[in-house]
Amino acid sequence: MTLNIETSTNICSAALTEGSQVIASCLTADGNHAHDLPLFVQSLLQTAKDNNKTINAVAVSQGPGSYTGLRIGVATAKGICFGLGVPLLAVDTLQLLSASLLAQHPQLPDSALLCPMLDARRIEVYTALYTTRLQAVTAVEAKIINSESFLDILSEKQLVFFGNGASKCKDIITHDNALFIDNIVPDAKYMGLLAEQKLQAGDLADIAYFAPFYLKEFHATVSHKAQDVLGI
Repeated sequence: MTLNIETSTNICSAALTEGSQVIASCLTADGNHAHDLPLFVQSLLQTAKDNNKTINAVAVSQGPGSYTGLRIGVATAKGICFGLGVPLLAVDTLQLLSASLLAQHPQLPDSALLCPMLDARRIEVYTALYTTRLQAVTAVEAKIINSESFLDILSEKQLVFFGNGASKCKDIITHDNALFIDNIVPDAKYMGLLAEQKLQAGDLADIAYFAPFYLKEFHATVSHKAQDVLGI
């Protein structure tokens, strides 16, 4: 059984899975990961114990995404791995987001390409392209969206846009082959199969040295109120 953790956006989720089978899951959108995640983990570990199940790995969403959210998720996952003596599995967040889409919309044509988008502020998104078999077509990148974005692909096939960065692109990407699907979030309950594939392949993260994939450097800002107080 795998314990899965996802904290890359304002959504916090965790789940127990055996392959693609979901044993138990928790999800909240209140954005308070530091408070919610430990409660989720405690509940799920108790569920495993009550069912005489053993956790054989911990999977965590590696990013890109929220700097603070990713740090909370990875730190929690590492702590559990150290405590239980089990391996750490790092799952690509955009691939997980695509898996979440396919689980809820299995009717999408095989020929379509998936374009998960996570909000990277202003008109920029974290994105990559995947097939409906979750194979990566392009590398993960921070992309500024304009009216020319993805036109070469859209001229040939349907491109499905989803995730919390997609809504701000609806008025910019207007090609007939562009399909936008709302309310898709990266959810830990869809992480099981991706985690199982990594475990079987021996693709394990280094518990001591693994760090989230932020993609862009974190830049701290000071509020206008704080600037007034500090006189800067």
